Amino acid sequence: MKVLSGAMHYFRTLPRQWPDRLGKLRAMGVDTVETYVPWNLHEPRPGRFDFTGLADMEGFFLAAGEAGLKVIVRPGPYICAEWENGGLPSWLPGPYRCHDPRFLEPVDRFFDELIPRIAAHQATRGGNVVMVQVENEYGSYGTDPVYLRHLADGLVRRGIDVPLFTSDGATDLMLTGGTLPGVLATANFGSGAERQFEALARHRPDDDPFCMEFWNGWFDHYGERHHTRDPRDAAQALEEILERGSVNFYMAVGGTNFGFWAGANADGDTYQPTVTSYDYDAPISESGALTPKFWAYREVLGRHADLPPVPESVQETLPPQRVELGERLALLDCLDVLSAGTVRSAATRTFEELGQDYGLAVYRTRIPGPRGDALRVRVRGLHDRANVLVDGAVAGVLERDGASDVEVKTPAEGAELTLVVEAMGRVNYGPLVGERKGVLDGVQHDQQYLFGWEIDPVPLSDVSALPWGRSSAAEGPAFHRGTLHVERPADGFLALPGWVKGHVWVNGFHLGRYWDKGPQVTLYLPWPLLREGANEIVVLEMDGAPRDARVELRPEPQL
Repeated sequence: MKVLSGAMHYFRTLPRQWPDRLGKLRAMGVDTVETYVPWNLHEPRPGRFDFTGLADMEGFFLAAGEAGLKVIVRPGPYICAEWENGGLPSWLPGPYRCHDPRFLEPVDRFFDELIPRIAAHQATRGGNVVMVQVENEYGSYGTDPVYLRHLADGLVRRGIDVPLFTSDGATDLMLTGGTLPGVLATANFGSGAERQFEALARHRPDDDPFCMEFWNGWFDHYGERHHTRDPRDAAQALEEILERGSVNFYMAVGGTNFGFWAGANADGDTYQPTVTSYDYDAPISESGALTPKFWAYREVLGRHADLPPVPESVQETLPPQRVELGERLALLDCLDVLSAGTVRSAATRTFEELGQDYGLAVYRTRIPGPRGDALRVRVRGLHDRANVLVDGAVAGVLERDGASDVEVKTPAEGAELTLVVEAMGRVNYGPLVGERKGVLDGVQHDQQYLFGWEIDPVPLSDVSALPWGRSSAAEGPAFHRGTLHVERPADGFLALPGWVKGHVWVNGFHLGRYWDKGPQVTLYLPWPLLREGANEIVVLEMDGAPRDARVELRPEPQL
């Protein structure tokens, strides 16, 4: 039986928008939706589980069923997905993705909580879950059949009785490392179906051909071009797949890396953080628009299945306008309400050593003087970016793959050195998965290490306590606030012309990151975040807001 499926991640779309997206997905011609399950979203701290809001996985299963869709679930524990740390919690000690008990014990604890929730929605029990994945593209990472068998047996033991599968690139290396006897093997690719399925068949001649990830688009990194794919080319590749087997579009529905959830890649030593948008050039866009790919795919799918009607929907957007952000509050002037608790330490500490997952950390120490000529302060192992202040004045910005030191003149009485360090997303693919954040290897003034640090973890998980109205003249990163007035909630696209780098919150919800390196220019503002009347917009600008501190609402996305 041919499977026609499309990927949509429940954690990248607000729950109130699920019915719209799922209905459009069904109208495209597929009968199944596929989703990953990010471990770090559901278990943010060891033993503390969350299945609410964006983490309402079971609510998504029910919404898919109401839209007439079956569900394929990919529970990891590793998912990649251009998601922070590939879905692995930052608190995991390592080693990763092998049968070492230091990894398997927390995996088993999580699966004890997660898998029965999935099992309860299986088609064999009256639900709509029809397939469950074992790990994810494991052949791209390692060779540990004991680990894979532990996961597969654990899924069955916890109640999974629908078909299991693995998915890997269609190469000898990946298929010999990532597959399991008795478990369906599927392949991931973007074109060349005949060649790819032939490679899969050499290893698994009895398995039905299935492209579990048809890469019909791609994701973006900061500072690189925006990826698109010609709809006609993608539709032709789809037809070649369907002539031979089953398909799952990756992605079918675009989404958003809200908050700090965007991951990163590493090309050799080059760090590549992923942008906030996960539009992916999908047939159904990040904002739910039906793109030319939607219609091209629907035409192809209509030759292989009956097509439901396309639901009537009006894509309302907010009118273009400017919003003045007239209030300012320096980050360093409100550490008393933002810090998770000052840590005093001889040496610098990583985020993980501070018990922090994401956000910022403020490191402070004194440089003794006098020191004669100006010497350079070097941050060793910076992950990922630091705003440097000396005696309260901005001295420079350091980056993981950019400048690692800054010149500092030290007066006779010495100087106070402050580093505001930002984590930009943990690598989600390859050998750097599980990397640490913050200052990894210390700070030097010339050849001399600096010790005696005060460190404030600033997770930025809640900005509601910011002391607006407090006198605040400090330099460096600062919050800015304004009010967006809305007659009726609708989607918007928020642009920050003249701003450099930072974060945006709307009514307390962390919309994501922005950076003038591009390619992304506008942040998607979903209508469920808004209310009639006044809406609060807060921007944390890391490098310096424009003199005209305004943001703009635009009628269309610019990715």
